[in-house]
Order: sequence, then C-alpha cells, then structure tokens
Amino acid sequence: MVTVEQLYKDYGVLADAGDKAGEHQDEYRSILSAITAGTSEKKLAAQFIPRFFKYFSDLEDTAINAQLDLCEDDDCMIRRSAIKELPNLCKENTNHLLRIADVLTQLLQSDDPQEVNIVNISLMSLFKIDMKGTLGGLFSQILSGEDLVRERAIKFLNSRLKLGSSDPLPKEVEEFIIEKTKEVLADVTGEEFVLFMQLLSKMSAMQTETGRQQMVDLVAEQADIKSPFQPEDPDCVDRLIQCVREALHFFSLTVASTKFMVYMCNNVLPVLSDIVVPGSESKKEEDEKSKPVLEYDIKLEVLRQLADMSTFTLELGSDDGLKNVFSKLVEYMPLPPADPEGEDTENGKATDEPKLQFSYVECLMYTFYQLAKKQPDFLVAEENADRLKDFKVRLQYFARGTQLYVKQLRIALQGKVGDEMKKEENKLKVVALRVTNNINTLIKDLFRNPPSYKSSIVLSWKPIQKQPTSPEPSPLGQKRSNITPITFTNDPTPAKKSNVGAQKKAHTPRAMYQPPSGKYSNKAGAAPSDPEYGAGYGGAGRGQRGNQWRGGRGRGRGRNSGGKWRY
Repeated sequence: MVTVEQLYKDYGVLADAGDKAGEHQDEYRSILSAITAGTSEKKLAAQFIPRFFKYFSDLEDTAINAQLDLCEDDDCMIRRSAIKELPNLCKENTNHLLRIADVLTQLLQSDDPQEVNIVNISLMSLFKIDMKGTLGGLFSQILSGEDLVRERAIKFLNSRLKLGSSDPLPKEVEEFIIEKTKEVLADVTGEEFVLFMQLLSKMSAMQTETGRQQMVDLVAEQADIKSPFQPEDPDCVDRLIQCVREALHFFSLTVASTKFMVYMCNNVLPVLSDIVVPGSESKKEEDEKSKPVLEYDIKLEVLRQLADMSTFTLELGSDDGLKNVFSKLVEYMPLPPADPEGEDTENGKATDEPKLQFSYVECLMYTFYQLAKKQPDFLVAEENADRLKDFKVRLQYFARGTQLYVKQLRIALQGKVGDEMKKEENKLKVVALRVTNNINTLIKDLFRNPPSYKSSIVLSWKPIQKQPTSPEPSPLGQKRSNITPITFTNDPTPAKKSNVGAQKKAHTPRAMYQPPSGKYSNKAGAAPSDPEYGAGYGGAGRGQRGNQWRGGRGRGRGRNSGGKWRY
C-alpha cells in the first residue's frame, strides 16, 4: 500500500517533469491508489490528483471517480479537501464540468455547515470557468433531484444571480436560464415560484416591453386562467392570488392586465362569497365567530388585486365583466331604509342598520370607475336610465355614511400627534380616512350628470408620495386644527349647531372605530349637510389583509400532492 513518503516522491517526479508529466503514468497511478490508504495519504491524494489531472487524458475517468470517492469519505476533513479541489479538474478541460457541477449541487444537501460553505465556494469557482455549464448542473438537480437538494440549489441560484445589473449575464446564459426556468415552473411550490420570478425579473432581457409581456404570459400559464375557477379549493384560490401578486409587478400602460382582468371579472367575482380560505378546512370545529374574519381577508385581497389591475386594463371586449363588477359593487351599496329615520318608534332603537364595508367598496368602486371610463354607455345609454337612477340613490346614501364616518374618525384623532399617532389603533383610523376620502372622490365624479371619470386617487393600501412642504402658510389660514395631516379634498361642511348634542352622544367608544368596516346608526348624530348628495345616514367598515402564501410542489409531474399546490 502506498505511503506518505511514496506520495511525496511521486509528486516530485511529476512536478519536475513539467509539461512532460504525462510520460510518468506509474507515478500518477500510485497517487490514485492512495484513496484506499490511510487518512494522511487520502488528504494528499485529494490535492495531488487535480494537480496533475490535465496531463493524463487516458486516466480522466479514473481520476474523477477517485476524487469523487474522496468527496464521500467518512472523514470530514478529507471530504472538505476533496470538494475544495474539484473545480481544478475543469480548469484546463471543461468537458467534465457539467458532471462536476451536478455532483457539487448534490453535495449541497450536507448537514455540515462548513462543508456546504466549501461546496458554495467551489460552485462559484465553476461559474468563473463556465457559467452556462455550471447552470446546467444546477438545473439538472432542480428538475430531478431530491427535495432538499432542489431547495438548496434554487436558493444558491437565486443568490448567485442577485448580482443583477452590476454583473450582467451574457445573452446566451440568460436565454438558457429562461428556457430551463420554464421547464421548472411546470412543477413548483409557491415559494419556489416567487424565487424564480424574482430571478427572471433581474435579467436585462426581461426589462424590455417584450420581456415584461413574456413574464406576464409565464404567470398566466402558472395561474391556469384557462381553467374554471374553483372557489372551494384552497389550492386554486391561493395559487391565483399569488400569481396575480407577481403579475402586478409587470403590468404597465404597454403591458396590459386584460387577460387577468377578464378572468377575475367573469370567473372569480360571481363566486367571491364562496371562496374558501387556505387552511380553513382544518378549522371546521373552531368557533364560528373567527370564520367571517378569515373569509373577509381573502376576499379583500382579491378585490384589491382587481383594483390594482384595473389601472392597466384595456376594454374587456364585452359588457359581461363590467356587469359583474357593477353587480358586486351595488351588493355592498345598500338602498336607504324604508323608514327615513331608521328607528323603531316604540322603543327608540335603530332598526335595519346597513353594514357599510368601506374597504370592499373602495376596491370595487375604483375598479368600476376604471372600466366604466372605457365603456361610458354602461350608465348613460338611454336603455340604462333605470340602472343609473338606482345607482345614484345608492351613491347618495353611501356618501352620507362616508361623511359621517369621516367626521367620527377626525374627532377620534383630534389632538393626537407624535407617538400617539404611531399606535396601531390610530394607524388604522388614518387608513380608514384614506379609504373614505377615496370613496368621496369617486362618488362625486360618478354622481355628476353625466358621470365623470377624471379624478386620480391613490388607493388606501398604496404608499403616499410625500409632497414638498410649502415655505409659507396658507394666506387664508383656514386649515382646521382638529384633523390629521392627511388632506381630504372632499371635506364635508361642518355640522349645524343644532346637531352638537347629538354628535356628542355619538362619540363614546364603540366598534365603529375598527376600520374599515362596521355598522352605523343615526344615533351617532346628523350627518353634515352637503347639497350635492342630500340627506342620509353614515356607517363604518371593517377590513384587514391577512394572506400568507404557503405552497407545496405537486403540479405538473405529479410531485407530492398529486397535481396540486400543497398546504
């Protein structure tokens, strides 16, 4: 059996021979035999085999197999040394690079953090030698490897390509990644889908209009929008929400959201109330009181996405989509109660109090506003006169509820500044003010004759662009001291003095201040007058976002859960 002394002697012969080292096959074979010797001999072999690998083309396969055996040795120090030297097998000859990259990717599953770190470094060394070949090895394991290997390979790939514009990829490499990613997307989890979309979005080829459209098409295929929507299937619901969330990054005035909008309007909106919350199937035995909150969150998420997409939608091609949006909108915009006072004359208690869901209405009204702008005849055509008349009654009634809720929120926030405004309850009130302010703006336009579509608003869940501070105060000095810094363009006029007592009665703490939904009552006080809308009642809405994406592989090749995204 070969010894350490013999290995050093063989090394000396090969090193002294220089470019003629290939003439000394016996010495190199002696080094190869050391993989069955002791620990010290194996450590030396792990270094010497790659050192002279390029001189022995006839022994390439034998040498590679010997080095790979050392990468699987029981001694961690031997494994680390062998793994570190693997890229040196490809420095002069890249014929075996794909194989080495594939092996290194498999070694990512190691439980030894130091060993995994060495594997990462070795893969990076291969990237510098041949990026496309290294990617081939990574994608080979992503497509067919074990779950742990696949997971770590995806994370490595995403991390490596985060260099983005500071280290642009060659066009040939980008095309290869796009081609392989399309194969991978046939069977991904929700998390993997997001990672690959982030990876693709960094590429220069995807920054063009054509590239962004290609991204939208990829998401549309993943969302499977050609198939019927199944609201009772949490996998289907969650997949659609996640896919739309990703697609929203790529929509623009030149890359339309129309195909998604048509699907959402015609397939999702009509069954919105039937949507099952992901994970809720395991909670059937829980208190029923928690169920509406969960359902509300998922519906609100869908409606917000609908509103976001409507900005970049062309004509839907027919009235069906707009009709569905309008139908869902008026569903949340009640007609005034039959009793104008809204009270039971015998016991003085309010009856039939409508529940105004402001967050729902903001989303739906904005969506309708954007779509109706492109199809104005939907409201103003002669045959639609009754529709417009009924809609204006609902707008008038909802406007009064909105104005009253705005006033209540302002009083609740009166005098609160600094740290007080950082409290969660006050943050929610500020959001509620944005919601109601947006609704006021849209209602005023829709109430015109004919309806106008010229206003521009920032939806309540979008960040506000800070405006530059004016160097001088307003000369009129009419800014009210009892409102928050948020500007309301549709500020209702103050209530009359005769209503002061009633307003004081309304300002006791109540659930109404949990925006953006809830009930209202005329006992809260008379709504401020506004000649444009007339008299009415007010209310509060409730709404929260709360969707967490949790996916599992299985779609496409039947991985895991038999063709579905698992939870």
